[in-house]
Amino acid sequence: MASHNQSYKAGEPKGQAPQANVKSLNMCVKQETAQAAKDKTSQTAEGAKDKAGQTGQAAKDKAGQAAKETGQAAKDKAGQTGQA
Repeated sequence: MASHNQSYKAGEPKGQAPQANVKSLNMCVKQETAQAAKDKTSQTAEGAKDKAGQTGQAAKDKAGQAAKETGQAAKDKAGQTGQA
């Protein structure tokens, strides 16, 4: 049976991961971080899009209501003027 010291490959430092594994791990972490950032950006953009749509609809509704009120006020005034 090989002793503990003999189980290491030649040139590989004891107790440390091989350099290829460290690079692979770093790439994996970078990819996960990039994906998380991409997801967060997408989520923020979707929220902004929804908010803009709601704001636009509220403005449209308010403008429509104002137009109705203005039209009714003009109609009422015209009716009063015609009666006088």
